[in-house]
Amino acid sequence: MYGHGAPPPPPSSGSVITQRVLYAASGVLCCGMLSAVPLFRIAVLRGRVLDWTAAWASIPLAVICIAVIGSVPEEDWRGDVGLAVMLLMGACASAYYLIVDIRLPRQRGPYGGPVPPSPHATTVHAHGGPAPYGYPQPASPYTPTALSQPQPQTPHTPFPGPVPPST
Repeated sequence: MYGHGAPPPPPSSGSVITQRVLYAASGVLCCGMLSAVPLFRIAVLRGRVLDWTAAWASIPLAVICIAVIGSVPEEDWRGDVGLAVMLLMGACASAYYLIVDIRLPRQRGPYGGPVPPSPHATTVHAHGGPAPYGYPQPASPYTPTALSQPQPQTPHTPFPGPVPPST
């Protein structure tokens, strides 16, 4: 989309803030039921095993809490504990997302890793051949000869055109 080796433009601060708000709100405003969303975002950005484990573990924990809340009577203390665990899970997932995302450097590739150098940064490719047409060519080790020098051109005499008939 941006050509060979050209990195995409950095995200604007408005889009970064909007993403942070939406990911953090998904964990809190849904009462913890979508607490996996910010955790999966961090897991994709960082790629650490602990982040992936927390993201995948939050799904069955939310399902268990919902099952407990729905299966016990309203006066039972276990329903209150299940709801408290879900709310805490949503708040903790959103806070963890904000802390990690703010600390992450903004110079990232499209999948969270560092931006690799362009494969066209050098003039000789990996297979040892010259760069393809249109890329900067290496300087020639040879000195120019008289034939390669531009030759002076003789001035061009314009064609006089048709002569008007005399009357």
